[in-house]
Amino acid sequence: MGNAVGNIPQSGFNLYFYPEITPSPLEEPTFDPLMGFENGRKKRVMIATEAEMKSAKLPLEDRDYCAHLLLNFMACRKDNFPFVVKCGHEKHAYLNCKYEDYLIRMKEYERERRLRVRQQKELATSEN
Repeated sequence: MGNAVGNIPQSGFNLYFYPEITPSPLEEPTFDPLMGFENGRKKRVMIATEAEMKSAKLPLEDRDYCAHLLLNFMACRKDNFPFVVKCGHEKHAYLNCKYEDYLIRMKEYERERRLRVRQQKELATSEN
């Protein structure tokens, strides 16, 4: 009760009213991805090749960093049909990868937003 005001989708609201602070999901990051990482960052690599994904007829929305696990899961389902419950491990690995990918994307979004807020504060103090 009383949470109706708190459940407004904040990103759309902030993107409309504060576009200088809120990153759009359609634009590239504006800051250096290595800023703040002295030793660099681990580069993410695609394990599944474009040819493998094309031959498996994966939809475009599934061609991400977890595609190799999805291919394993789909192959397991094909091999074990109608006993697809045997593919629980492959399904868990795929869903766990999707969750970790989501976390990385949200952390990148939040990092970009915080750096933009910091930049706006620095601009405001330099103008005064």
